[in-house]
Amino acid sequence: MSGPPRPGRPPRPRRTGLSGHRDFRSLWIADTISQFGVQVSILAMPLVAVVHLDAGPQAVGVLVALEFLGSLLVGLPAGVWADRRRRRPVLVGADLVRAVVLASVPLAAWCDVLTIWQLYAVALVQGVATVFFDVAYQSYLPTLVDPADLVEGNTRLQASASVAQMAGPSLAGALVQALTAPVAIAANAASFVLSGLYLAGIRRAEPAPPVAAGPQRPGLLREVGEGLRLVLRDPVLRALAAATAAVNFFTAVFAAVITTFLADDLGLSAGLIGLLMTAGSAGGLAGALAAPALIRRAGHARGVWLPTVVGLPLGLLIPTAGGGSGLAAFVVGWCGCSFAIVAYNVAQVSLRQALCPDGALGRMTATMRFLTWGVMPLGALLGGALGAAAGTRPTLWAAQLGELLVPLILIASPLRLTEPGEGPQPVPALSRDAGTSAAERVAERNLMGS
Repeated sequence: MSGPPRPGRPPRPRRTGLSGHRDFRSLWIADTISQFGVQVSILAMPLVAVVHLDAGPQAVGVLVALEFLGSLLVGLPAGVWADRRRRRPVLVGADLVRAVVLASVPLAAWCDVLTIWQLYAVALVQGVATVFFDVAYQSYLPTLVDPADLVEGNTRLQASASVAQMAGPSLAGALVQALTAPVAIAANAASFVLSGLYLAGIRRAEPAPPVAAGPQRPGLLREVGEGLRLVLRDPVLRALAAATAAVNFFTAVFAAVITTFLADDLGLSAGLIGLLMTAGSAGGLAGALAAPALIRRAGHARGVWLPTVVGLPLGLLIPTAGGGSGLAAFVVGWCGCSFAIVAYNVAQVSLRQALCPDGALGRMTATMRFLTWGVMPLGALLGGALGAAAGTRPTLWAAQLGELLVPLILIASPLRLTEPGEGPQPVPALSRDAGTSAAERVAERNLMGS
């Protein structure tokens, strides 16, 4: 066992980046396992409803809506709660809650008592747990890695998500076709247990939450208001919230009908649906891998909006998909959308983490999630209603045309005004009492070159 460094011994070279960062590796593995489970669930839950319970587009739309309703119900309070507590126990607890509720689906199916109402309840509880997980998760990363490593950390995590999006649907399709959809959901439940175990193994002590204790602690409503003001008064965060809300709203419209479109309208098997989703999701992996180089060469601001200009218009190919060779239109369109959304997420999540005061990360993340995920139940309900009334193909046209609002929102924001050749300058840390005006000054100085 090596002792402490001797006097006069040269200091050990500093680790570069996240190579050899054991705790980040545990977080990365946990997230990768969880992402695979989520991708299995995304395909398996609607297939349980469509195939096992003979549900139509409107019922599937309600199912998707309930999964995201948690953002509206607990999104803002979850941020305050996360800022008042250490985040790792929240992550582990959320994983275990999701494992338990998902395990109830195969159990009920095997006992022949599964109903659409149970699926609705599972989707709602899982969605609430996911809100707490995501709010704590994005707030936890900056406490685990150095500020200079945020882009690398988010890139690795987004790359894992993209690989899961590529391989997850094929895995889900194979499990559903060979072993039925409830068994696929059982595998998802097991993945959350394993994810929680890896998170529990992180060694680095998490710093105490930077909030006042006792009578000096601000009230819940006041802290919720601080999070809202932080986002809505900052021109950059406000633009990111609007653009991400548009992405998520129309993605929810898309999600409400895509399974019915592929399974019923095109008559595809669960296995083939999984393969198509996997092929299309390859664009997401490309977006995750391309994001760091794009940020280095074009600047952080352009790295946010350029992928959406390039990739989202390809989504217009999706509604043209048909049988046989016509399925290539779906793959190319989904590839373009996946590339744009994942590259955009790497850049915008890293940017907003850097702009936010340390003590307000949870509230900022929760506010962003409330504003951007809170629209998803509405999008899913609209997608289900449109699918039932007008058909799935016209609904897909509406969803993909709506996605084109995203680059327009970003280009109309301060993010378009970076100086030519500007690199991704590190954003200075903000003091905890700086408030939104400091965030605005940092945004203007670093993103507009003023």
